[in-house]
Amino acid sequence: MADEEEIKLVETISSGIETCKQHAVCIRNAYKSYGTRRHPYAVIKGLNMTVPKGIIYGLLGASGCGKTTILSCIVGRRNLDSGDIFVLGGRPGRKGSGVPGPKVGYMPQEIALYVDFSIKETFYYFGWINGMTTSAIKEKMNFFLDFLQLPGPKRIIRNLSGGQQRRISLAISLVQDPELLILDEPTVGVDPLLRENIWTHLVKLAATKNVTIILTTHYIDETKDAGIIGLMRGGKFLAEETPENLLKTYNVESLEDVFLKLSEIQEQQRAERVKERGETIEARTETQHKKRFQKYVPEKEERWGIMDYVKFANPHRMKALTWKNFLWMWRNVGMFVFVILLPIIETILYCLTIGPDPEYLQISYANYELNFSKKCNKPPKNCSFNLLSCRFLEALEDNSLDMVRCKTKKEAIENVRDGKAWGAMFFASSYSQEFQKRFEEGFEANDETVNLSTAIIHMDMSNQHIAYMIMRHMLWAYLEFSANFLILDPDFTNFAAPGLILTMIFFLAVALTVGALMMERKEGMLERCLVLGVLPAEILLSLTLTQCVIVCLQTAMILIFSFVVFDIIVEGSIFWVVLLTLLNGLCGMCFGFVIATVCEEERTAVYLSMGSLLPIIMLCGICWPVEGMHIILRYWSFALPLTFPTESLRALMARGWGVQKTKVYVGFVSTIIWTAGFLIVSVLILKYKRG
Repeated sequence: MADEEEIKLVETISSGIETCKQHAVCIRNAYKSYGTRRHPYAVIKGLNMTVPKGIIYGLLGASGCGKTTILSCIVGRRNLDSGDIFVLGGRPGRKGSGVPGPKVGYMPQEIALYVDFSIKETFYYFGWINGMTTSAIKEKMNFFLDFLQLPGPKRIIRNLSGGQQRRISLAISLVQDPELLILDEPTVGVDPLLRENIWTHLVKLAATKNVTIILTTHYIDETKDAGIIGLMRGGKFLAEETPENLLKTYNVESLEDVFLKLSEIQEQQRAERVKERGETIEARTETQHKKRFQKYVPEKEERWGIMDYVKFANPHRMKALTWKNFLWMWRNVGMFVFVILLPIIETILYCLTIGPDPEYLQISYANYELNFSKKCNKPPKNCSFNLLSCRFLEALEDNSLDMVRCKTKKEAIENVRDGKAWGAMFFASSYSQEFQKRFEEGFEANDETVNLSTAIIHMDMSNQHIAYMIMRHMLWAYLEFSANFLILDPDFTNFAAPGLILTMIFFLAVALTVGALMMERKEGMLERCLVLGVLPAEILLSLTLTQCVIVCLQTAMILIFSFVVFDIIVEGSIFWVVLLTLLNGLCGMCFGFVIATVCEEERTAVYLSMGSLLPIIMLCGICWPVEGMHIILRYWSFALPLTFPTESLRALMARGWGVQKTKVYVGFVSTIIWTAGFLIVSVLILKYKRG
């Protein structure tokens, strides 16, 4: 018996689904909530909606009742928590459904236009997105300019009034002659006469071209010309009927009065349910029914296959997206110039501030070889052992060290304690004689001779970098004074340059892509384009093509100023240096894509971008060798995108190694892997991240 009931249920559900697919839009038992699982806020509660083909459907209700959420679910930008939705015979987002795609014209609540573009450029962009020819776009544009009383085609959108911008947004949603038209409050702020003309045009589209139109509006009575209206309150429909039947059924003169009566009835019913404590049971019963309904829904819709993603580069859409990106750069030429000049400024600041030794550091000395009232004269040029202390002091005199003569050892030490000098140096009265004796006796010299022939140095170690730098200078001076040995200059500028070059290119690329994608999301353009069928991969590819031009210019500026102007050492092939830097910029772009797709707000994206900067600089061997880090941090650094490329670029520049060396090619491989990973993650987030 149970099996027979189950079979009947399957047949009933299947029959209902086939009936649903005959309508333009069909929603059954829909639920949608926001917030957390523990504290959900239900927006749609068991809603059923039927929109036949070729009619105007007015979706009416107060702000916050769920109208915009329903429209977003219809165009595939949000998913229901439970329930079923069919649009143009298929589920939104499934292959063959036509949603998202050019079959749908979508006008969101926000303007969702590029405000730096002209009216003509806006029409061209959306026309090309929908695969229209330029001549067809011009014809449509001229019609809407006249019909919607818009200014000339060369007017910039930013300079138009809010009402004019909304009219352009409406025209854009109609430009490709869609089969289904979704309009979210299209007549807000529109002149009453023009509003009447718009309604006349919509009625004509539905009657003559079988276009299905779903619209929301605050002006309830203007929907008198709609075929069906759905009165929505508290996430449910109060009624779904023709305007004439509603007026006749409730015996009132306006739809406003109908809405008022139905709202009062809903409140009375709610009060009765609360009183009887049956509301929770009712909600649980509906949810259980929904689960049974979902269990028996046959999945007939064809899913997207891997080849559909391989062949993603639609030429019409790619042309429009790439053209749009370059046009935006041209319209913001000041920002473009700043972006190109920024790496030059950063390179100059780096080379002028990082690496050069501090100058004019004072060292106090007391030379007991001389009378305290005398300074060192020029020591003789011959090989005599006279006044060797003066020879040593002469070797120490340069721009970095400022030798200050003191009368006593105590005075020199006091200068260090008072912060007037970074170190104190002393020579014994018999320094030259004992040095000669030590030289002659070699390893047989006694401790007294060694001590008296040694220059004693006391250093202020509060700043270890300066202290070690001074000791390095003293060592060089001693080697020059004693044996003329050559020593390689361990230049910090050249050590840190590879990491800083990659960091600048990486994070400039991050900033560019985060800014570009967040701007599109903020203005509503990203969602509007996705509804029109633009694939996430196409959006990211077009941005990559555009941003690569900027990254190439930035790379050229950084490398020219680093290698030509500031003479940073580059021993290896410049080709591999440039290639690795460009790949690193591409990796930064893809990381920016991930940040922009994960974050909903610009502020969050900025925090995440800036928050990732310091760990990468500290842990990727840019400021200090990875080998000097704690063992745990050392392993953690290997999981960051700049560690291996930094070592690779350092080997290319300082050692002159070729790409055949493991340390070099590992940097290239690591960058490519990170780039591919970031790109895949961002595409998946764009595709599947919905409300």
